[in-house]
Amino acid sequence: MASKVDKIVARLQQKITDGDFYEAQQQTRVAASRYIKTKNWDAAIDILSSVAQSLLKAGQGGSGGDLCTMMVDVYKQAELAPDSASKGRLLTCLRLFDGEEPTRKKFITEMLAWSSKFGEYPAGDPELHHVAGSIYAEEHDTYEAERHLLLGTKDSPQVLFKMEYTWYKEGDAHLAPHFAGRAVLPYLLVGNVRAANNCYRLFTSALSSDNPSLGVQDVSSASSDIRIFPSLPLLNFLGLLLLAIQRAAPEVYKGLVSKYATQINEADAWTEPLEMIAEMYFGIAKPRQSNPLMDMMSGLFGGGGGGGGGGPPPQQPRRQGIRGPDAPVAEGLD
Repeated sequence: MASKVDKIVARLQQKITDGDFYEAQQQTRVAASRYIKTKNWDAAIDILSSVAQSLLKAGQGGSGGDLCTMMVDVYKQAELAPDSASKGRLLTCLRLFDGEEPTRKKFITEMLAWSSKFGEYPAGDPELHHVAGSIYAEEHDTYEAERHLLLGTKDSPQVLFKMEYTWYKEGDAHLAPHFAGRAVLPYLLVGNVRAANNCYRLFTSALSSDNPSLGVQDVSSASSDIRIFPSLPLLNFLGLLLLAIQRAAPEVYKGLVSKYATQINEADAWTEPLEMIAEMYFGIAKPRQSNPLMDMMSGLFGGGGGGGGGGPPPQQPRRQGIRGPDAPVAEGLD
């Protein structure tokens, strides 16, 4: 069987060499479909993987991407679990895509959906996220890179830090806390305290090395070390926030939010993440959002807040991936 598959692949690759790209793609689909019908998953995957890689190397991203997506569909039909071999084929193909090829994004979405369904990580396999995020970071596609690196491996914080710090250096120096926050706050929201601390340390170390005029002050205690930047209060807030989370100290958190209220209000994108962080790590309930129309309707039907016997308020939907206040801890999270 291996010999027969090899002959099929060689014939199809010859068509690519001859420039018959469309014919190679169509005949590959036909050949793979025959093996899919007999549930010979290995043969179908070998054909699709080999020809897809050859098409991608030939610059035929659309045809190669189509076969890559078909290969993931075979993975799903075969109920293949994510392991080094199955992920390796996908990542080999992924690295061959041109950055401008539109089918690449669909391929990434499909491979993560497969790994989510048949693997142990509901948000998708961390290694797949890490490689996708690293590729986007190299291409300076910051938003896509952030989305994947936050769900990546223990190596992802280093990549995310480098990207955010490079982005920061293109702008104004006083915006440093906002770029640090783009890594620290989302990592906290996905429960990865270790990665949040790692990014903060990397960012502040690079910042103090590159800007000696900032007048950084190192403050040490028996249990922790922290850098204080007199001219960057929001950066100090992030460091103290991480310290409060490590100590599980809600009163410290409340004091920090009060002390830095003016700066936090100016960084309006931080308000909702901080409310969620307060609930996750300190058990501080998120403020109820007032809806005037719903309040009026509730009052009309006896469910208002004035003791009118309308029964208990409806439960708020749980946020997927957000655990209770006693769940996230600083140790052992990646």
